[in-house]
Amino acid sequence: MVEMTSEAFEEAVDDAIDSIPEELLALVDNVVILIEEEAPENEPDLLGLYDGVALTDRGSEWGLGDLPDRIFIYRNPTLRFCEDTDHVREEVAVTVVHEIAHHFGIDDERLHELGWG
Repeated sequence: MVEMTSEAFEEAVDDAIDSIPEELLALVDNVVILIEEEAPENEPDLLGLYDGVALTDRGSEWGLGDLPDRIFIYRNPTLRFCEDTDHVREEVAVTVVHEIAHHFGIDDERLHELGWG
C-alpha cells in the first residue's frame, strides 16, 4: 500500500478537478465530490463511484428539492491499487474524469473504449 497523507490525497483530487477544462466543468450541475477512506463493503476494490441522476436522465421536474449528485473517491482502495505516489495521482485523475463522465451519461463500456476505464 502506498503511504500518502489524507492532505496529499485531497490535493491529488483537487489537482484532478483543476485539470478538467473550465468549459466542461461549467456544465457539471449540482454535484459534490467527496473523499471517503473505504469503498462500500460489497465492492472493496472500487476506486470511485457516481451516485446521482445523469444529466441525460434528468426530466423537467428534476432539481425541485433534489439533493446534489455525489462523486465518491475512495482513498484506501486507491492507495492499495497503486504502486507509488505518481501512480496514485494518475489513477485519481482517471477516476475523477471517469465519475464525472457518468454525470454526463457516459457508461462504463464507452469509457473503457475511450481509455478512461
